[in-house]
Amino acid sequence: MLPKYKRILLKLSGESLMGEGNYGIDHRVITQYAYDIKAVTDLGVQVAVVIGGGNIYRGMNEVETGIERAQGDYMGMLATVINGMAMQSGLEKVGLYTRLQSAIKMEQIAEPYIRRRAIRHLEKGRVVIFGAGTGNPYFTTDTAASLRAIEIQADVILKGTRVDGIYTADPEKDPTATRFETITFSEVYQKSLNVMDMTAFTLCQENKLPIIVFDMNRSGNLLQVIMGKNVGTLVKG
Repeated sequence: MLPKYKRILLKLSGESLMGEGNYGIDHRVITQYAYDIKAVTDLGVQVAVVIGGGNIYRGMNEVETGIERAQGDYMGMLATVINGMAMQSGLEKVGLYTRLQSAIKMEQIAEPYIRRRAIRHLEKGRVVIFGAGTGNPYFTTDTAASLRAIEIQADVILKGTRVDGIYTADPEKDPTATRFETITFSEVYQKSLNVMDMTAFTLCQENKLPIIVFDMNRSGNLLQVIMGKNVGTLVKG
């Protein structure tokens, strides 16, 4: 069977990199993700990655910390670059070629984000990691993922989480919650379901970019999604 998607944007949360810990990066999680990504690149799938920074720094209440929102957001962007570097290291250990591009200039460790260069890297089979969000405060890494996916003309955004899709309620709190196999953008709005922040979600809807929410922590799930198997929840239409 051939992969269903040729070019994907994989969105990972920073919290997922903590594994069983409360902070930082668990190398076992990085290794699992690296092997899962390698499994799909071996099929010729082009992979770009955006990672959040919540395992290192999450925007905090300005009143409590004294750090203004814009400053805190820039701190969060730097955390995403650290995670990107860790993911880059893990991917290269399993034999993949990578490029880390940053929306904030830091030439010693990352290329500046250049859309055409990113696409060329993907065409050459390199995994491209986009760091530092959009480079602007007040935007989340979900929005960065949606924006980059549209810019590189990805076929789909794959949002790797710790739950296996979108549910009628939080499955960790409500045992009666049921999973959607497919759902439309309009239905997500109507049901007030939490998939992405509204800016990111609207970007995907306006550009007809489908989203698949799935459990990235189960090894092999990424490959199943790429092959079009019924894993996670597909948002489209």
